[in-house]
Amino acid sequence: MRIIFYLAFKNPQDAIPFIVIFKSFYIGLKFDVRLVFLLHIPLLIVLFKPSLFSKKGIKKFFVIYFPVTLTLCLLIYLIDFGNFSYLETRLEAATIRYLLNFSTSLKMVWQTYPVLPAVIGLVIIYFILQRVYKKLSQILLNEIKTTSKIKEVVAIILLLVIFIAGIYGKVSYYPLRWSDAFFSPYSFASYLALNPVHYFAITFQHKDETYSEDLVRKYYPIMVDYLGIKEPDPKKLNFLRVERPVNPVANRPNIVVIILESLAAHKTGIFGNPLNPTPNLDSIAKESILFTNFYVQSQGTARSVWTFITGLPDVEIQSTSTRNPRVVKQHTIINSFKGYEKYYFLGGSANWANIRGLLSSNIHDLKIYEENDYRSPRIDVWGISDLHLFEEANNVLRSAHEPFFAIIQTSGSHRPYTIPEDNKGFKKISIDDSTAKKYGFVSEKEFNAFRFLDHSLGYYIEIAKKEKYFKNTIFILFGDHGLPGRVPFMRKSEELLGLNRIHVPLIIYAPAFIKKHQLIDILANEMDLLPTIASLAGISYINSTLGKNLFDHSFDHKRVSFHILDHGTNPILGLIEKEFYFSMTKDGTQKALYKLDSENPRENLINIYPDIASSMEDLCRAIYETARYMRFNNEIKNKIY
Repeated sequence: MRIIFYLAFKNPQDAIPFIVIFKSFYIGLKFDVRLVFLLHIPLLIVLFKPSLFSKKGIKKFFVIYFPVTLTLCLLIYLIDFGNFSYLETRLEAATIRYLLNFSTSLKMVWQTYPVLPAVIGLVIIYFILQRVYKKLSQILLNEIKTTSKIKEVVAIILLLVIFIAGIYGKVSYYPLRWSDAFFSPYSFASYLALNPVHYFAITFQHKDETYSEDLVRKYYPIMVDYLGIKEPDPKKLNFLRVERPVNPVANRPNIVVIILESLAAHKTGIFGNPLNPTPNLDSIAKESILFTNFYVQSQGTARSVWTFITGLPDVEIQSTSTRNPRVVKQHTIINSFKGYEKYYFLGGSANWANIRGLLSSNIHDLKIYEENDYRSPRIDVWGISDLHLFEEANNVLRSAHEPFFAIIQTSGSHRPYTIPEDNKGFKKISIDDSTAKKYGFVSEKEFNAFRFLDHSLGYYIEIAKKEKYFKNTIFILFGDHGLPGRVPFMRKSEELLGLNRIHVPLIIYAPAFIKKHQLIDILANEMDLLPTIASLAGISYINSTLGKNLFDHSFDHKRVSFHILDHGTNPILGLIEKEFYFSMTKDGTQKALYKLDSENPRENLINIYPDIASSMEDLCRAIYETARYMRFNNEIKNKIY
């Protein structure tokens, strides 16, 4: 079926390298093997008690079960082929929405496809399969023989191992996932690798995550003003802006983005933490541009990576957008860095949270380095230590052809807080847990793991300074998210409103280009990062994000930070302006307006400032509904670049 799919739908004008097609077939084979083993799980009962197969009811079950399941699989393949010929996308659970207009959809299908021959063919195939399996069951029953217990146990163990291996699908810490199919920027290669039955089942958990185009149109004028869209089009819902660099500091410099795990603002010395947990980060900040009011869009690493790459908040409710195969294809400003080598470094596996699909299928010519690519030993669930991750990344970057765009993502300050024996002179500090908790840490163990992250960062900067690439590099450092905790040394709203969960440092460090330390207190958020980085580097780009260049002062009067603090069936949406914080649930209830600098920040002031609350609610809802829409409409074809 995959060969038929390839021959029927390949585009001769879009030449895909043979090695990419080969890999698609290889990955597809693994999905097929998984499906085969999953379908045959009921047959495992024969392993444990072969005599059961002689029972009339059991035998009849299998004679019906296999023809039915195989016929259903074939039906899904046929629908998938028809769906692809019509929409150029593989069958997904959301397709069942067409059943809501059953009469119209049925007429369209009847008039477009050979429905009657297909139905007759499936019925014939079912009865043929039933006869085949009836004969196979008789042969199997005759072949059942008694044997020694040892041979029986060995046979059972071997077959169970084969089943588990076939279903797991990979020799890796993480199993085979749908994101493995999205290993390249070639959409057809990704579609070719998928198994439609498997893919249809996987997408069921995301089938209701859609958007309301009516609401997007309602709030479109607000977004036009907020984003500064110069060519608005209410009919086509145009959100694209062609952006030129504003006050660039360099011409095509290297870019190194360092995403620091759980780097909450209140856990750093630069924001006043008296435990001095981040002396290296503090030292770097004093030579850099530091944004003091920088917020990420939610608490969660996968969501943060999604937002950084796409410039959209992660509005997925039950899971994360990186895990949703329906929105894997996204436009990213990183592709505007033409002529750049692109790297992504992670201590563990890129299969975590299906992050590989987002990265590989959208960032052109990206080279991913993960746990099996390093010489350094794996120390825990998150792979190699942060210190060794920086070391390994530096070894690659020193040999890279400049310019390059690199992302280094740490994870060591995450539980289980492992510190390697080879730690380049790091020394733990002993404090009691009550002191750690008083100043925002969970325990002494977390405090020292956080200090080790800072130590690793300092070590990297020191070795990078000795490399040729250092002088021509802009380093962007920020926390992937914050964490809740005590914050007695910051304003009360940080702790009492939960803003410490999303408030993180943003540092732009470039000694060769930025000579003067700057503190910038404008509201900034993670969606602004790629527009800002491109502008600093002198790169023109197409902006399809909800972010804005932080150095474009024309936006300074309308900067806000949108976020989602709790992702559930009714998530809490929030919007921060310079003085106020507005929040409400997705269904429009529990509206509240808080003053950020108040001594009683939990006091709801919505009745005192109704106009401010109303305008913030409109913008909050506008950003949310637009983000829901843009996830499904953010793939820009190559011809636009």
